[in-house]
Amino acid sequence: MNAFSRRGACPALSAPMQTGDGLLVRLNPVAGGLSPKSLIGLGESALRHGNGIMEVTARGSLQIRGLSTESARLLAAEVDAMGIAVRSGVPIETGPLAGIDPQEIVDPRPLAQRIRAAIEEAGQTARLGPKVSVIVDGGGQLTMDAVTADVRLTAVRATADVQWSVSVAGDGRSAKPLATVDADAASDIAVAALRMVAEKGREAHTRDLSERQLASLVGWHSFAPPSVLPDISPTRGEIGSFAAGSLTAANSHLSRSAIRETGGDSLISPLVGEMSGRTEGGAVERHRSPIGTFKLNTGHALGIVLPYGSMPAQNLIDLASQASILGAAEIRLAPGRALLVLGLSPSACVSLQASATTLGFVTSPADPRTRIAACPGTPACASGRIATRAIAETIAAQSPELLDTSLTLHISGCAKGCAHPGAAALTLVGDENEAGLVVDGTAKALPAGYRPGYDAARGVAAIAAAIRRERHQGETAAACLTRLGAIGIAELYRRNQ
Repeated sequence: MNAFSRRGACPALSAPMQTGDGLLVRLNPVAGGLSPKSLIGLGESALRHGNGIMEVTARGSLQIRGLSTESARLLAAEVDAMGIAVRSGVPIETGPLAGIDPQEIVDPRPLAQRIRAAIEEAGQTARLGPKVSVIVDGGGQLTMDAVTADVRLTAVRATADVQWSVSVAGDGRSAKPLATVDADAASDIAVAALRMVAEKGREAHTRDLSERQLASLVGWHSFAPPSVLPDISPTRGEIGSFAAGSLTAANSHLSRSAIRETGGDSLISPLVGEMSGRTEGGAVERHRSPIGTFKLNTGHALGIVLPYGSMPAQNLIDLASQASILGAAEIRLAPGRALLVLGLSPSACVSLQASATTLGFVTSPADPRTRIAACPGTPACASGRIATRAIAETIAAQSPELLDTSLTLHISGCAKGCAHPGAAALTLVGDENEAGLVVDGTAKALPAGYRPGYDAARGVAAIAAAIRRERHQGETAAACLTRLGAIGIAELYRRNQ
């Protein structure tokens, strides 16, 4: 790949990444969003220089696919000519409605900027890996709970003041809590944690820090234990990160009340137990969907989602054109593969939502496509072995009862599992044997059964039919699958070939 970034790195505009369908670039506007005119311009550039496919990722980044060496350079030049400043350095992410949400606890952007400046001043950017990230979440209608990060700062109300809950290595439910402190201390802890990561090398993350290192971070400041704050509870994932007593010898200066006493780190991973129906497994509890209408400090925002995170560039151009006609001021990229169109009146939201539906966007949280993760597959990606998006559309139309909020269906063109690296309740994966089914695992796992790729949706329909027959009243699809068992599910998938 020579001048291009390796797979697993972040394919920035200046460092495209080689994929199965050519080069891929990813960009995040420094301003947080794009004007409708700028999004139209990017769509036109994608049509000229790529394969006409644009994506919004699970973290809310914009991607343009199918570039060549030369066309990637031309695209970068056009982005620069449009005056679109793109983010570089360590991602310091805030919520998509940061600073404009009347329900947020505090505007997180000043603290995010302070941390960004401190990282630059300390010279840490070049020493940290491309996937190291920080989240500064001010709360509100759309939080960042579903997004993983190395360091998380989450605003909480403590009496009349705003404090910041600092945690590491996870999403809003799985991250390890360290302290609840004021903004100055939160910034110091975040930068210190990143310095420790940098000292371990560019492949390191905060998950690689030792218990002693984590304890030293929180020992710098006096702080209230997370358990006493009203806005924090175990149901939001503030699960103890240290085994009881394990820090005492090394950190006797810390009070016992400052250490959350739990059974240690043997807690349920957010990637474990999606089929169990257990609420403490991170895959069951769902965060508010970015789909819908949101009241802002000024005007309203309409949230829509790209099906499977992907859309033809022309459809995005048409959406942005209609948004401009309706008076939209800005279009923000959002986690969950979403777009938020800002500055609309209530009637304009209704009108644009109808247009988005016609263009093929997801405009209802109940749309079964929101429960499917699917990569481009064939024919778009040279690595793909099955037509993932066509299979996904068929399953969404024919087997919606399978796709409730309790589980995720992952359809992967190959064993790389790009669209959903973690485990899913059901995964269809393309390989030399056509479409394999993995139960409660990743695309890299050994499939429990196979059928032809063109017929994979029929195998899933058999599983959905069994759920219709066997489901108990009030039971989730995930819980019903658990009762059916992996062997039974695989047999249903293989039948009637």
